[in-house]
Amino acid sequence: MSYRPDPHLLPSDITPREYYYDRRRFMQMAAGATAASLLPAPLWAGDKLAAGKSQAYTLSEEQTPYKDVTGYNNFYEFGTGKDDPAQNAHSLKTRPWTVTIEGEVHKPKTWDIDELLKLAAMEERVYRLRCVEAWSMVVPWIGYPLAELIKQAEPTGNAKFVEFISLHDPMQMPGQRSAVLEWPYNEGLRLDEAMHPLTLLTFGLYGEMLPNQNGAPIRVVVPWKYGFKSAKSIVKIRFTEQQPITSWMKAGPSEYGFYSNVNPEVDHPRWTQAKERRIGDFLKRPTLPFNGYADEVAGLYTGMDLKTYF
Repeated sequence: MSYRPDPHLLPSDITPREYYYDRRRFMQMAAGATAASLLPAPLWAGDKLAAGKSQAYTLSEEQTPYKDVTGYNNFYEFGTGKDDPAQNAHSLKTRPWTVTIEGEVHKPKTWDIDELLKLAAMEERVYRLRCVEAWSMVVPWIGYPLAELIKQAEPTGNAKFVEFISLHDPMQMPGQRSAVLEWPYNEGLRLDEAMHPLTLLTFGLYGEMLPNQNGAPIRVVVPWKYGFKSAKSIVKIRFTEQQPITSWMKAGPSEYGFYSNVNPEVDHPRWTQAKERRIGDFLKRPTLPFNGYADEVAGLYTGMDLKTYF
């Protein structure tokens, strides 16, 4: 079932009733009844997340149905199948949760997740998410620019890159018991990419707190890059002078580069990236350079050969 939210509704108004009262999904998303009571009242009501709509960051394209956004995922910490995360992520406990800021910053700090929720005004932004396997979604994410947190950290003049490190806990994340990747999962951006207004520090989707299988309780969304660049369940953000070696670079250096910008002219060695299939569609559509955000971000890569720096 798909639907188009009325543009005048708040995110907290638009979640389909049948999904909200689906007990199984609710139990997977919630960290338990006690966790809900720990969240600040203005932001949390059941599994709702209050936010204002951002008119500057929206799409006219039809949004992917909630059941697909939360049921068809890449999150290897919970298994390599697309439906594994939704089935297995109930084991993740998202309270208590902290995120440590460290490295080349003047103000290192360990933030409680609820402090981060209150750091800046929440916005709903409708972004495409394009995965390297040539499928895509259109999702109403909720968060605020990562730049708001970076400004709090005050990077030093040596800071050139930002590394994101996800939770490593095989008891909670059964996929980490396999050697499919080197754990913990880590990703990275150049500092100017991380500071770009499109880069979202994300806490929710479709008017609700992030479900576990979508990266709860905190992730980044970098909409002009392939989805694996948008690190999930983050516990540490490290500022570095040297470019970090990310998890997928270690696993397949000839297939996954550091930049990982959506580029229809650069194929994966095992399949084409020239077309993509929007979840729910039968026919494929042409892949857009930078996932359709070229006007906003192409200037970040002026003078770079994007086939070499893939």
